[in-house]
Amino acid sequence: MITAVVYSESGGTFKTTTTANLAVALERMGLDVCAIDLDPQEGNLTSLFDVGEHRSDPGADNLVKHILEMPDGDFEDLIETSSEGVDVIPSHDMLGDFTSNLEQKIAYETGMKNIDREDFGRFELLYDLLWDEQQLHEEYDAVLIDPNARAEDLLYNAIYALRTLVAPVKPAGKGNLSLDGLEEMVENMEAQLGIEVGLSCVVPTAIGQTNAHTQYTKQFKNTDAYPTPVAIPDRESLMDTMWEARGSAYKVLEERWKTFERDDEMVSEPGERGVYERELETARDLSELAAFVATETFDAEIDPRLTLEIDDHGERTFAVGDDAEPEVTA
Repeated sequence: MITAVVYSESGGTFKTTTTANLAVALERMGLDVCAIDLDPQEGNLTSLFDVGEHRSDPGADNLVKHILEMPDGDFEDLIETSSEGVDVIPSHDMLGDFTSNLEQKIAYETGMKNIDREDFGRFELLYDLLWDEQQLHEEYDAVLIDPNARAEDLLYNAIYALRTLVAPVKPAGKGNLSLDGLEEMVENMEAQLGIEVGLSCVVPTAIGQTNAHTQYTKQFKNTDAYPTPVAIPDRESLMDTMWEARGSAYKVLEERWKTFERDDEMVSEPGERGVYERELETARDLSELAAFVATETFDAEIDPRLTLEIDDHGERTFAVGDDAEPEVTA
């Protein structure tokens, strides 16, 4: 089973869009996929997939209540299916107060059971919920988490539950992840959680044409510490339009969504985007990433093809994976 947390310590690394594209790519490869949104911030996976109607309703049942063992309904009722076939467990405002609610639970449970706080498995709650109680491995081929960025209880619960990281990095600028920083991050997580944390791969994103970007990308690709199967070029228009299309880059390309100015206002509509080879190649790169995670990290079986049915432009099919050819059919 494929289980991965898409995480970076740095901002602006396209963590959420990478999660969405990875989830949809795996679904297109014939897998049943569940994506869990653990980021309480606006502009997250829930917003992108256009789910989570009750995310701001304090009385609504939500994932936090289930993690803390005080649900208001069935777990299955939390799951919504996106327009692209990915099952999503949406974010909820209660995620922002997760640690304070967890502390209340710990205080109550340790008092009632007369145990030390150190013996309470505060990082094991999501693991217990997903695998022991709900047994998601019986229903899904892949579970992905888009976590909060801060190193706190929610993030550690996500990593403890899924054990594997996919790390998008923006290879330029002060404060972004370096090779040493990645290794240190994984080591710190392992020490904190007492488990082995696997790093499936590093994904350089928003790669421009500058010398600095080129050198950073070479640095990541030439290391033996972890794989870098693809580097995603700077496709700001494509990635930004995902938020307007409420879906993946594949949806943007197939439905030809475009954001443009009309009558002094910015609008976004399908059927307006041109068909550009560079963007089709980026879609294939995203599928290459999904194929690597599925087959090289987890040894899963996939359909090694990407087929794009582009409105008014016909079908394009690409092979992906180790034996991929540039293009199968047009």
